[in-house]
Amino acid sequence: MVSDVTTLALETNCHIFDGCGFPGPGLHSFLFKPIFGDADSNFYFNKTMLLALLGTLVIVGFFWAAFAKPKVVPGKLQMVAEAGYDFVRRGIVYETLGKKEGEKYVPLMVSLFFFVWMMNLWSIIPLAQFPVTAIISYPAALAAIVYVLWMSLTFRKHGFVGGLKNITGYDKSLGGILPLVVLIEFFSNVLVRPFTHAVRLFANMFAGHTLLLLFTIASWYLLNGIGIAYAGVSFVMVIVMTAFELFIQAVQAYVFVLLACSFVQGALAEHH
Repeated sequence: MVSDVTTLALETNCHIFDGCGFPGPGLHSFLFKPIFGDADSNFYFNKTMLLALLGTLVIVGFFWAAFAKPKVVPGKLQMVAEAGYDFVRRGIVYETLGKKEGEKYVPLMVSLFFFVWMMNLWSIIPLAQFPVTAIISYPAALAAIVYVLWMSLTFRKHGFVGGLKNITGYDKSLGGILPLVVLIEFFSNVLVRPFTHAVRLFANMFAGHTLLLLFTIASWYLLNGIGIAYAGVSFVMVIVMTAFELFIQAVQAYVFVLLACSFVQGALAEHH
């Protein structure tokens, strides 16, 4: 799939043996000029914001159309929506939190799953061709929502002292190593956990998009002389990577929500 950097490579008509270097992807591949506003100011609107907004409208519109007039015998759209909803509810939430405790969190987890999946899918959709979650601020914002929920549930369930014990893994039976365990657990839960929750999604989408760009640009760059044979191989890799990316996009949405559910489960668990 192509993006702005690929378009630039095509416009410059740069090929191997032409005396020009390979216009490879880099950090500039993830920067977009504002559609309106000034990038130096705090008010602007760019491509990733547009895709996030459109993705939200697509998800809301899809489920609205599917469930606005639900039928006992569902039509195709309602059947697909029910299958997706039920997959998250039974396959992730119930499996992690149980039916009784997890039901109240189903709407949030379903929303997170389909939003993350849609933001990932933009990578292979023509004209968009960019995964919104490859910009760290978006996974970070989603991880922050889960973090706030986890913290609030922890202290609401266990109180202040009990919440601290839950977060730090406090256990008198640990004896002399208790201070070290408390320090490690506190650092791991309060600082590392939300960071890794966001970075896991971001890094996978960033790497996947970079590889797609690399092989797409290489297919064009090698279209010259004996390089044509290698261009064909590179193009095959574009197709293979696109198919692989489809799988990874769904997996990352699943993992993100699974971790969110595990955080909630940990907050609600009794401390021993």
